[in-house]
Amino acid sequence: MQPRYAKAAGTLFFIGAVQFILALIISEALYPSYNTSANYISDLGVGPSATIFNTSVFLLGLLIIAGAYLILRASDNKLLTILLVLAGIGAMGVGIFTEDAGPIHGVVSLIVFLFGPLSAIASYRVCKPPFCFLSIVLGLTGLAALILFIAGNNLGLGVGGIERMIVYPVLLWEVGFGAHMINQPESTATKTTQ
Repeated sequence: MQPRYAKAAGTLFFIGAVQFILALIISEALYPSYNTSANYISDLGVGPSATIFNTSVFLLGLLIIAGAYLILRASDNKLLTILLVLAGIGAMGVGIFTEDAGPIHGVVSLIVFLFGPLSAIASYRVCKPPFCFLSIVLGLTGLAALILFIAGNNLGLGVGGIERMIVYPVLLWEVGFGAHMINQPESTATKTTQ
C-alpha cells in the first residue's frame, strides 16, 4: 500500500460522504412535509432542496471516482477501483438524471445501490482487521436491503426507510474507509526522506 495515495484517497472518500450526509439532512429539513419513511431519497432532487441535493450527490460521485483512481495507485486493486468508479458514475448520474428524467434515473440509482455495497465488500482486500470485517457487514447490509427494496418488502420502514437501509450503510462505510485510509502508516523510507 502506498501511504501517500491511500491518505489522499481516504481524504476524498471522507469528504465526499460527510458532505453528502450533511447535505441530505439539510435537504430533508428544507423540504416541507418530507417524510423519511414515505418519500424516496431522490424526491429531494426535484423538490425545493433540489439544488443542494443534486450538487451534493454529483460531488459525492466525483470524489468517489477521484478516490478510486488514487486507490488504484495506492494498492493496484483493479476490482475495487472498477466497483468504486461504477458507484461514482451512478451517484453522479443521480444528480444529473433526477427523478423526473424517466427510466434513466432508475438505472443510475440501481448502479449506485448495487456497486456501493459491492465496493464496501471488495474493500476488505485493502483494509486491516477489524475494519475489513465491518466493511463486509456494511456491504452485505446494503445488498440485503437492495434485494428487499426490489422485492417490494420494506419491512414496515416504508419505501424511504428501506432505501435508506441501502444507502446509509454504504455512507457509513465510506466515512470509515476514508478514515482507515487516512490513517495508513507512513513507510520507513518516507519517514527518513522527510
